[in-house]
Amino acid sequence: MAPRILVVDDNQELLSLLTQLFEEAGYEVIGANRGKQALEVAKANAPAAAVLDILLPDMMGYHLADALRKDNPQLPLLFITGVFKGGKHAVESRTKYQAAGYFEKPFEAQKLLEAMTKVLPPEKPLAAAASLQDAFEVELDIDVEEEGPQDAMELTGRIKVTGGGNITAEIRGANLTASPMQKVPATHVRPPTPGRPPDPPPAGAPGSRRGELKDNLPSLLTAFYLSRETGELGVQKGKVKKVLYFEKGTPVFALSNLLADRFGQFLVRVGKIKPEQLQDASAVAAQSNRRTGDVLVERGLLKDTERLYYVGQQVKAVIYSLFAWEEGSYLLSFKEKASAESIKLDVHPANLIVRGIKKLYKPERLRRLLQPEDRLIPAVAPAYQLNEVELERWEAELLPKVDGNRTVAELLAFANRPEHVVYGFLVSMMSLGILDKRS
Repeated sequence: MAPRILVVDDNQELLSLLTQLFEEAGYEVIGANRGKQALEVAKANAPAAAVLDILLPDMMGYHLADALRKDNPQLPLLFITGVFKGGKHAVESRTKYQAAGYFEKPFEAQKLLEAMTKVLPPEKPLAAAASLQDAFEVELDIDVEEEGPQDAMELTGRIKVTGGGNITAEIRGANLTASPMQKVPATHVRPPTPGRPPDPPPAGAPGSRRGELKDNLPSLLTAFYLSRETGELGVQKGKVKKVLYFEKGTPVFALSNLLADRFGQFLVRVGKIKPEQLQDASAVAAQSNRRTGDVLVERGLLKDTERLYYVGQQVKAVIYSLFAWEEGSYLLSFKEKASAESIKLDVHPANLIVRGIKKLYKPERLRRLLQPEDRLIPAVAPAYQLNEVELERWEAELLPKVDGNRTVAELLAFANRPEHVVYGFLVSMMSLGILDKRS
């Protein structure tokens, strides 16, 4: 029997991610979002150790620890927190509760796992989860339109990438506008690629955790960030499949089986090359078994120094496109190395979330998530700090007014900006866990 542990956190996506981490290491995990729920599941299935978030919606994690210790005075405990930071809290947890670990968010999930293995060794771990990119065959170049209206996507001219030797460079180019898909009847090259987007595995397959996407993308990005996890997030809607790669909590790369997301098509969409130039280059590349990008460079249509910039923007566009999805399924998977790509994005997930919501959430979706009569308050346990978020001046001036005393409609009047702009900002702050609805 695998040793049973209790994991409690009110962030459902982080709870799912930690659950999978421990299950893959050889533990049986019972999870809970609330203190009362944790006590109920622990009573039915007594854990041999527990990981507790200190600030829960219905009670303090310390009070939960006291209640759990009544049945098992020697129960090993590890605490995680996004609020109670600093040496004195860690010292208190160790002196009063003999805690085996105290982890401040964001923390390295692997170190949390190491702390658990010291107090409760696991049984034989599950077989390592196969990479989403290696485990499933998928047809490339799906020539379908993504569901929903396709608008032009604006991409800022600044992009940060990390290349070989972990050298990070910031490249400043012209702002780009990626227009909707244009039909290009080209011969498409299928050179060896470092990965393929995922097909869903059979239900119950080990080493994976799946769910419905809905409005969960910001929370999934945040779960990787808070746990500093390396892994993959696969998403699927109909025939369209995309996969995001994370390294230590940061999204670094993305792949798609959608024709419109391919590099050559992206260059057409941003106006870098013409459709007929892509068609011709693709045909030559197919005949010589080379990448289309190599042929474009050879023909002087793309500078070799420009390729890094456009690849980075292409990857960013694939990630941003997922914010428009309101349907579909997701699948989490973990590996030591998420992607073998030598070019990787260097983008903070908080700013990725803010821009994705502002640019790709439709007004009706924003109004579904936030009503004019709602009142917002600063969150007690924000997932991100404000200094990690790039704010416009009017946004920084509006935030102090968000104190629970004003309705969203009143904030809208104060901001004196278009409704969808203000809603996009407020919903993005909610998605970052900086603002909460007042109950």
